[in-house]
Amino acid sequence: MRFASAGSGSADHLACVLLNATLHIDATHVPYRGGAPALIDLLAGRIDYSCFIMPTAVQQVEAGALKALAVTTHARSPIFPDLPSAEQQGLKGFDVYTWNALFFPKGTPEPIVRRLHDAAVAALNTLDVQNRLREIGANVVAPERRSSDYLAQFVKDQIEKWAAPIKASGISAD
Repeated sequence: MRFASAGSGSADHLACVLLNATLHIDATHVPYRGGAPALIDLLAGRIDYSCFIMPTAVQQVEAGALKALAVTTHARSPIFPDLPSAEQQGLKGFDVYTWNALFFPKGTPEPIVRRLHDAAVAALNTLDVQNRLREIGANVVAPERRSSDYLAQFVKDQIEKWAAPIKASGISAD
């Protein structure tokens, strides 16, 4: 089998790497230069599967051109409430999703960090931003997950989570 990604090291590539490792699947990775070309080849049947991020595939799934098998988060997606999660289908503990954060160079003055943090949180608290995130299949970060301390621990946990599958797959920084 062959799986597509938006490129080596992309979110969908890493999601499929972890899925393949979890299921003990040995599949060939076919990297593309972005999600759109990967989607085109999947729709054309030249690729067997992909682990697209939601915004890449949502329109094709809604149109019936792609069949979604699962969401890779613990919980179902509000955009596809009838689509079971991978965990609900038996992959216990499988929780893969893309996330974003603001990072600054070491030594950035605390008032600058605080001001940008507060502006980002204010934006996340607006109904327009929340609605747009949900429209594209993204989740709004819970308030308790928006602190610098939370992010620092989260990044450490993510490095630990992904280290073995990445190493086993042979992915390297190009």
